[in-house]
Amino acid sequence: MSVYVGNLSYEVTEEGLNGVFAEYGSVKRVQLPTDRETGRMRGFGFVEMGTDAEETAAIDALDGAEWMGRDLKVNKAKPREDRGSFGGNRGNNSFGNRY
Repeated sequence: MSVYVGNLSYEVTEEGLNGVFAEYGSVKRVQLPTDRETGRMRGFGFVEMGTDAEETAAIDALDGAEWMGRDLKVNKAKPREDRGSFGGNRGNNSFGNRY
């Protein structure tokens, strides 16, 4: 059970996000991805809740809610796409099929 949280302030911490979601149930894990090059937070995160009911309660309450000066975008996280080892557009490169 994982929830996507978008439009986060760059000042958000895992502890802060955990505290907001803990009001709606047990929080198993919080992830705040950072940019590889700058180390800066990317403006979104994922919260893993204990049950589907807790997840639904958090989504219903927090989607569109204002927190830290931003309107949150909260919904059920989609499974991560397998983008391969080189990123998007595999097999459709601009070099054609020369080889």
